[in-house]
Amino acid sequence: MTVITTRIKSLFFVVFFSISVFSVPLSAQGVISTVIKKTGRPEKWWAVCHPFIVKKAARLTLETGKTLDSLRKAGTIGDDLSGGQLDAFKHSYWMALLSQQIKSKKVRKLGKAHEKTNYLSFKKAMKKGRKNCHDKPATDMDLWNNERGIEIGSKNKTASRLELQQMVIDSIQAGKMRIILKNKDHKYLDCQHNIIPDDSLAGKWETDRCLVPSNTKPRDE
Repeated sequence: MTVITTRIKSLFFVVFFSISVFSVPLSAQGVISTVIKKTGRPEKWWAVCHPFIVKKAARLTLETGKTLDSLRKAGTIGDDLSGGQLDAFKHSYWMALLSQQIKSKKVRKLGKAHEKTNYLSFKKAMKKGRKNCHDKPATDMDLWNNERGIEIGSKNKTASRLELQQMVIDSIQAGKMRIILKNKDHKYLDCQHNIIPDDSLAGKWETDRCLVPSNTKPRDE
């Protein structure tokens, strides 16, 4: 089989990427139809450039989604997927799991491709006048947590799934990951602990949302 043929076939597997890893499980048919629509060009290009590891990455990506859903239901580290500890877990554990079996350089490129897709989605939403919850602080948070996950996975290649999950959770609870600062009413705060009005976040890439260590508790403001 030629490399070109393999790369063409790898496009089939790219449908397993994108937000399927970060959403609750859907039916098999629903996953395929939903992810095809939401997979971005950067992730597709990553798949084409890495044809011999796409299937493995797809399998581990789907596995991450199932783990995330289990933790969400159990409430192990809360249920905040919008800048909270569970959000930090989804990125760091995804990267850790991939890094156990794939070279970290390739894993890092996939993580960056996913964030590029988020940025393109933001720009597309702005052109069409739609809201988009992603912004630069969210991207910075994801990239930071990706790196911590890559470190954990690369240094613990023989760890079991449960051991790896616990390492990531321990890192989150030790403040080594990053989350977005909020108060107890789930309102976003800037780095001076002032509430950020919702209308000042809408349609902006550069916002005042503040990254803090992942063991930071919601404030009383």
